Amino acid sequence: MPGPTSTPVLITVTGPDKPGVSSVLFAVLTRHGVEVLDVEQVVIRGQLVLGVLVGTDRDAEGLQEAVEQAMASVTMRVEVEVGADPLTPARVGSTHAVVVLGRPVSARSFTEVARRMAALGVNIDAIRRVADYPVTGLELHVSVAEDTPEADAGLRNALVEVASRVGLDVAVEREGLTRRAKRLIVFDVDSTLIQGEVIEMLAARAGFEPQVKEITDAAMAGEIDFTESLHRRVALLKGLPASVLAEVGDELELTAGARTTIRTLKRLGFRCGVVSGGFTQVIQNLVDELGFDFCAANELEVVDGALTGRVVGDIVDRPGKAVALRRFADMYEVSLAQCVAVGDGANDIDMLSAAGLGVAFNAKPALREVADTALSHPYLDVVLFVLGVTRAEVEAADAADGIDRARL
Repeated sequence: MPGPTSTPVLITVTGPDKPGVSSVLFAVLTRHGVEVLDVEQVVIRGQLVLGVLVGTDRDAEGLQEAVEQAMASVTMRVEVEVGADPLTPARVGSTHAVVVLGRPVSARSFTEVARRMAALGVNIDAIRRVADYPVTGLELHVSVAEDTPEADAGLRNALVEVASRVGLDVAVEREGLTRRAKRLIVFDVDSTLIQGEVIEMLAARAGFEPQVKEITDAAMAGEIDFTESLHRRVALLKGLPASVLAEVGDELELTAGARTTIRTLKRLGFRCGVVSGGFTQVIQNLVDELGFDFCAANELEVVDGALTGRVVGDIVDRPGKAVALRRFADMYEVSLAQCVAVGDGANDIDMLSAAGLGVAFNAKPALREVADTALSHPYLDVVLFVLGVTRAEVEAADAADGIDRARL
């Protein structure tokens, strides 16, 4: 903060972004011997906004005149406020990061989000665009008036309500090291990493697809126990040739953006894996192809080249998924706070609750209610934007690796 005799001066420079603006401004500030208290700069569509708060013990009016002349020499606009609020106590960092996603994000819908935060006394400190496709993504760094658990819950609940009303997805995370230190991510497979449900594809070969789909829907909605539903569905596959498992595995269709998501996360050093209530024999080739670090799924019993209608070994059910997440976190010495879990059904509830960040992906209501954030767009790479990775960063990394986005 400025000394007792220092006069605070706020300088705001705007105009087309170009080299040399900052150096010209700071040359003037150097000659006047000012103390730099705060600096912030943003460039929007080629337009620069540069704010500098300084303290001076000398002629503040003389400083103002010198700054105005210097900025005129580089054809930039400038506003100089002598006696500006010195921001005492010093400005602290934002308390939360809020990612707003939409297709599109209309001015009307964003206004509703901003109004709701203003009503809660939440200040928007900074905004940046993180994506322009397949959705528009805006990352807001915000500060709550009083950083308490109640304020945290109030912000989350309020934004969930308004986002649902205006057709946006909103993710809220606390700022700090925990947000930037995520290191392990697990994906559910059916209707998350891939499109559709593997067991329904198998059931279609056995002639029982409608019956299996009915049981699956009830289990994913949390209406019946997942373990019970698994045994009932697998029993209908009895007698199916084991060769069908590989055939169905070859037919799996990835969710849009899945390859980009895994490729980018692995570049960032994430340990990536799947924890699935499906079947190892069907998904293993996909796991290998995408380069996942680990996999936990159920094992179908095969005798004399045919399915017996039973599973063997430990069941990967709702509690089993959370157990698997903890096991892999321990294996790679990653704390649960540094873990991310992505899923769509009620059997993912325990896993998402255990992870530091639980993402409900086009999920059933039972999971959306407990997840940290819920995404409603059918693109898995939206998960990257929630983690603060921008589309520009993804494209730059792909270009460096010679990857043609148009071919993906």
